[in-house]
Amino acid sequence: MGFRVIKTAIATLIAIIIADAFNIQGALSAGLLAILGVDVTRKRSLLTVSSRFFASVMGLLLAFGLFFILGFHIWVLVLYILIAFPLMSRAHFKEGIVTSSVVVFRVFGGEELSLHVMLTQVELLLIGLGSAMAVNLIYMPNEQHKLSEIRHKIDELFAEIFSHIALTLHHPQHVWDGKELIEAAALIKDGLARAKRALENQLVSPDESWSVYFYMRKQQLERIESMLELIAQVFQRMPQTDIAALLFERLSLDVTKEEYTGRTEAMLAEWEQEFKKMELPSTREEFEIRSAVLQICRELAMYLEIAKKDKVPTISKL
Repeated sequence: MGFRVIKTAIATLIAIIIADAFNIQGALSAGLLAILGVDVTRKRSLLTVSSRFFASVMGLLLAFGLFFILGFHIWVLVLYILIAFPLMSRAHFKEGIVTSSVVVFRVFGGEELSLHVMLTQVELLLIGLGSAMAVNLIYMPNEQHKLSEIRHKIDELFAEIFSHIALTLHHPQHVWDGKELIEAAALIKDGLARAKRALENQLVSPDESWSVYFYMRKQQLERIESMLELIAQVFQRMPQTDIAALLFERLSLDVTKEEYTGRTEAMLAEWEQEFKKMELPSTREEFEIRSAVLQICRELAMYLEIAKKDKVPTISKL
């Protein structure tokens, strides 16, 4: 928000200087239009500036017609609002309603209808909105460093989560408050928002890799939450729980790597074969625990499938 204020100030200054240099009446209005034109991303700036410009031209034409036929009265402004605002909304120029109101109210205040007045308002629009768009296009904050920082924190949190899961499978009495889950969810949400802004700032050859990464983590976090619900059913240590714990210990190391190593997947496939060779449970408690562990491993397989699809696979042979 702080940087946007600076950009707004620069755009306003540029607009007023240009309008004043060309001796255009109402140079301060160009500054006001520049304030309305500054936006958060390059792509959004192009869309909103064009929407504001065309909405303003539409509003000017309608207002000139109303003022010419009905005169300059307050109730005519009310009539203008009742007609123009719905038309702009239907024409998908809703973001230009305020901008159009600025120029129309200027015409109303001058109580003069002429080609010169019309051209003056269009010139102010071009200068004000053009200055805002120019400032937006020239520079936008680079999100890459912050996105990398968020990714690193999320990877570390996932590693901690898997370490806690492994410890719980080894020792069912282990108590964990789960704060890493809340922190990871908040960071993923922030990362998705920043990735969207970064994408909208790339007008040529947009790179969607950050959006793919954070969406992948969002899907994986849902799988982790499902695993935790099943882990709550594991109330006794067994050979199967120890083996499953080894999978999560391995995963706590692999999750911080940028590429998909496939090590945990290979271990899981091997363990599933061993699981089929084991004797059937002899008690109800053993059956329930082993059933929960098996479902945990199925959730883990879905988690790995998401990573395998969205992460870059390692080239080296495992």
